[in-house]
Amino acid sequence: MVEYIIKRLILAFFTLLAILLVSYVLLRLAPGDPTRSSMFGSDSAGSALDASKGALARNTAMREKLNLDKPVLVGFWLWLKEVAQGDFGTSASVDPGRPVTELILDRLPVTVSLNVWAILLTYLLAVPLGVYAAVHADSWFDRGSAFLLFLLYSLPVMWVALLLQSTLCDGGKWPLFPLKGLTPANEDALSTWQLQWEILRHYMLPVLCLTYANFAGLSRYARNGMLEVIHSDYIRTARAKGESETVIIWKHAFRNALITLITLFGGLLPTLVAGSLLVEYIFNIPGMGTLSLLALSSRDYPLQMALFAFTGMLTLGGIFLSDMLYLAADPRIKLHTK
Repeated sequence: MVEYIIKRLILAFFTLLAILLVSYVLLRLAPGDPTRSSMFGSDSAGSALDASKGALARNTAMREKLNLDKPVLVGFWLWLKEVAQGDFGTSASVDPGRPVTELILDRLPVTVSLNVWAILLTYLLAVPLGVYAAVHADSWFDRGSAFLLFLLYSLPVMWVALLLQSTLCDGGKWPLFPLKGLTPANEDALSTWQLQWEILRHYMLPVLCLTYANFAGLSRYARNGMLEVIHSDYIRTARAKGESETVIIWKHAFRNALITLITLFGGLLPTLVAGSLLVEYIFNIPGMGTLSLLALSSRDYPLQMALFAFTGMLTLGGIFLSDMLYLAADPRIKLHTK
């Protein structure tokens, strides 16, 4: 067990290293000059010609600071050495001079809360629905829910978010929800219950957008996984022994159907974080999604690389957690270290 965990951690480390290398190379190969964009507001040649000597000197200093004056592999190695010391650098353009770790930590709680609620709602709604549909396979409920779920799954998240924003948020036809996020000044003026209510109103539509597509897909996976199990010989044996249907479904059948749901959980975390990028931007939620868009549009290399590292660790962490959950779900699974 310990040997397996160590080997998986070593593999995850080299996988993350490869992800960061590819990300860094793609950033460096992308057209445009991030230092010129942040200094002059344009990548055009005219802006460089009109720049003063002081601006050009600052531009050169920034290029040296970001290691853009060095070959790609050398620049990546220097960045990696700084990261190994716990320094992801400072923001080049989103918030110049501020450590990117502070920028991420300021936005991280918002994105984490959105995704935690989305994951909880996804599993709490999808699993019972999928199990019930499997137990009542080919019934009117199974056929009707399948149609509705496939309809939900086919709706693009961005389109649904824009539709909800234009109809249910401030400025829409039915302004039931706020469009702008909470500010520290507003939070200080509210009581505890008022603050919780305002947070709920701000998060309700974004969480809905992050939940519905994954909920639709997960419920069908849960149904198909249960269908493969409930017709097994040991389930018929349990029924012959006189055990109740509830015990058979949730104790015997569901535990063996968990493998599929655990596998999906490993990819659900990075999927939700990626999906929250557009959702946070559309609903003006100050989270990691809006920060990623700002870093991308302003070509903030240090911030982009830190976000790539965070997303890569989240993806690999989800896969590793899935492997560990396999053991709890099914003791027959053995961890091979060879």
